[in-house]
Amino acid sequence: MYEWILPSLREVLATSQANMADCSSAKAEQQWRISLAATEHLLLKTLAPITTDKTQALVLTAPAPLFSQPQLTQNLRTVTFTAKPFNPLALMPFHISPRMAQSIGNQVISNLQDAAKITEKITDNIYTENQINSEKSILPLLTTDPLGTEQFCLVFTEKFRLVLVLSTNQNGKKEFLFSFEPEVVQQAWQALGARVVLTNPDLFANLDELVTKYSSSLPNYQTIIEFSQFLLQELPEPETDKVIHNFSTSTSSSHHVSPSAKPNYRPDVELLQAFAHEVRTPLATIRTLTKLLLKRRDLPTTVINRLQVIDHECTEQIDRMELLFKAAELETSTSTKTANTQLTPMSLDQVLQQSIPRWQQAAKRRNLTLDVALPQQLPTVVSNPNMLDRVLTGLMENFTRSLPPGSSIQVQVIPAGDQLKLQLSPQLYCQDTTRDFNLPIRKSLGQLLVLQPETGTISLNISATKHLFQAIGGKLIVRQNQQYGEVLTIFLPLEVSCQQKIKIS
Repeated sequence: MYEWILPSLREVLATSQANMADCSSAKAEQQWRISLAATEHLLLKTLAPITTDKTQALVLTAPAPLFSQPQLTQNLRTVTFTAKPFNPLALMPFHISPRMAQSIGNQVISNLQDAAKITEKITDNIYTENQINSEKSILPLLTTDPLGTEQFCLVFTEKFRLVLVLSTNQNGKKEFLFSFEPEVVQQAWQALGARVVLTNPDLFANLDELVTKYSSSLPNYQTIIEFSQFLLQELPEPETDKVIHNFSTSTSSSHHVSPSAKPNYRPDVELLQAFAHEVRTPLATIRTLTKLLLKRRDLPTTVINRLQVIDHECTEQIDRMELLFKAAELETSTSTKTANTQLTPMSLDQVLQQSIPRWQQAAKRRNLTLDVALPQQLPTVVSNPNMLDRVLTGLMENFTRSLPPGSSIQVQVIPAGDQLKLQLSPQLYCQDTTRDFNLPIRKSLGQLLVLQPETGTISLNISATKHLFQAIGGKLIVRQNQQYGEVLTIFLPLEVSCQQKIKIS
């Protein structure tokens, strides 16, 4: 017996899985996050590089888009189901305090509030258009539909179909279920399709045609093996192993740890992971709605400008949350080894051409000047293409926040043996020439974060930032200079040096 007129996805999957292991809500949420990461890896590996305008997969999600990798989103048609499509800013899990508002600029906050009001007025008509023909779509659910409380992801490709669901059972505990069986995935789509017929009957035929384009046969065993390998790759490192390792390195005379030893539990790191994930989800929803609105041709220029501000702010904060999440992940898993396996030769020139304009905008907002000195030809470096730009931008963002207005930053890139050196050197400026400028006070927040009390700014500490650079194949050195303040130097390995090392070994 269904709880509602139509079955929820949990009910569809529970019917096909007679034996379900009981676990805690925290464990179920962890399984959901790990499975999403494994699904993203599987899509990146199975989808061919995009060469035409043809999309290679369809993804149905709720309550927000789940994949943000640029090379992946270009290949996907994403449709998002949500029970509250007309008030996207209400999804934010926090409010902006006066101190935070002052730190990011009163003008930006004013623009966001004005644009939010405009967004609420014009989104009432957005669902009357045929959004299936666009790259991303938002479809509403009825407020009484229990599906509105579930998180799910349906993936349709030419090689496999997959459904993942995180829901709450009758006992109030979270449950995670997934299936590659074509019949189960088809039943899940039928449950969703029936809801589309109820709320948007004109769109159902187009969406059903998209679903039928992709394979309904059982996936190849190799696909299941790859998914399992990605799952194992994303599993966090057992805490007991960390305790044994720490004990053995600090006490050389002992080689055994008592089974009763407590694991090294770090609630601040897990809280940071959860916080970063919860912030990214509503921001991704806001950004998706904003991009849909920007496709309209009947908007006045002032509305377009303010929507672009929203899109820019959301993108910046999503990237910032990605860095915080990655830093926490490196502290709780073997992700450093995982990241190093993804290092590839890449063009630093292309990264800098994209990053430097953003760095200059960030400096200009804080009344700073940025001087960049680059060689005529930049060599190829070996790093993680997906992370290098975010890590460098995050470092520059934190660096500019620590300087007084009127200061300048010199960015210099020069070869250094078998490495490439990128150095950030400040030229401090103080309006009061009778006293020296003091660097801002920074207070530690747990193992990963630091707080600047004067501005309320929270950022990664030096240790976590160095760990991120190690994960992408680089090295960060921080020197204190009484005259210039902090001087940051980043080293990235050159492709030639890596080839030489391989030949020597």
